Amino acid sequence: MKIAVLGPNGQLGRDLMACAGWPADTTVTPIGRDRLDVSRLDAIDGALGAADFDVLINCTGDHKTDDVESHADRAFVINAHAVGALAQHCDRRGARLVHISTDYVFAGDTNAPYIEVDAPGPVNVYGATKLMGESLARAACRDTLVLRTASLFGVAGSSGKGGNFVETMLRVGREKGALRVVADQVMSPTYAGDLASWIVRAIGRRIAPGVYHAVNTGHASWYEFASRIIERAGVEATVEPIPASAYPLPARRPAYSALCNDRLATLIGPMPSWRDALDRYLVAKGHTAGL
Repeated sequence: MKIAVLGPNGQLGRDLMACAGWPADTTVTPIGRDRLDVSRLDAIDGALGAADFDVLINCTGDHKTDDVESHADRAFVINAHAVGALAQHCDRRGARLVHISTDYVFAGDTNAPYIEVDAPGPVNVYGATKLMGESLARAACRDTLVLRTASLFGVAGSSGKGGNFVETMLRVGREKGALRVVADQVMSPTYAGDLASWIVRAIGRRIAPGVYHAVNTGHASWYEFASRIIERAGVEATVEPIPASAYPLPARRPAYSALCNDRLATLIGPMPSWRDALDRYLVAKGHTAGL
C-alpha cells in the first residue's frame, strides 16, 4: 500500500509517521503544508495529483476551538470544504480517504457514551465545521473512513496549542502547586499513539467505509483526568474541581461527549483504557516519578 499523510507535523501526524505497525511493503509519504495548504481549495487537485497514494489520511484541521468561534469562515473552508475537495479527488482516483473528526459533533445532552448512529448536534462552530466535513467527505467519496476521536494527547504535543492538556497540567502543577479544573464536562481522553496504531490496523484490515469512534476506553471529567495526571506523575500539587461556569471560554463545550468505541474494537481488537494510555504516555515523556 501507498499511504499519504496530510498534517504530518501535527500531534497525530507525527505519531502516524513514526508508527511501527505499518506492514513492511507499505510506503508512508508526508504531505506537509509546504506542499499543500488545504485552505487553498484550488491547489488541492494539483498537489494531490502529483502524489502517489492508495490511501489519504487527513490529519489537517482548524482545531483551536475558541479561535474558531470568531473565525468561522476560515474554519468552514479548512474543516469542511477542503475535506469535500479531498474526498472528490480520492473518489476520482479510486483511493480511500481516512478523515479524522471529533466528539464535538455531539450536543452533550446525554449521560451514556455516544455511539456512531446517535444524532449529532454541535454546540460550537468547531463542531459544526467538523460535522459538515464528515458529511461532505462521505457524500463525495464512496470509500471514506471517518474516525471520531477526542481530547488527544500525544508525544509531539498539539500544533498551535502550545502542548497538550497533560503537559499543561504538569507544568502548572509544578509551577503553582495547585490546579482548578472543570469537573462538569466529561469526555474520552485519547492517546495519539494509540489512535495512530488503530488507523494502521483499520487500513490494513480494510474495514468497511463508514463512521467509527476511535477513542481510548472509558471516560472522565477534565478534573478526573487532571487528578490522575498529577497523581501518576508524582507531582506535588492539589487539584480542585470547579464548574465550567467558573472558567468561561468563547466556545461552549458539550457537557458530556464521551464516545463508545465498541464498533471499531470488534473489527481491530481491544482498545486500551485511557488510564493505561496515560501511563504509557508519561513513561514515553519521562514523567515517571509516580509510576
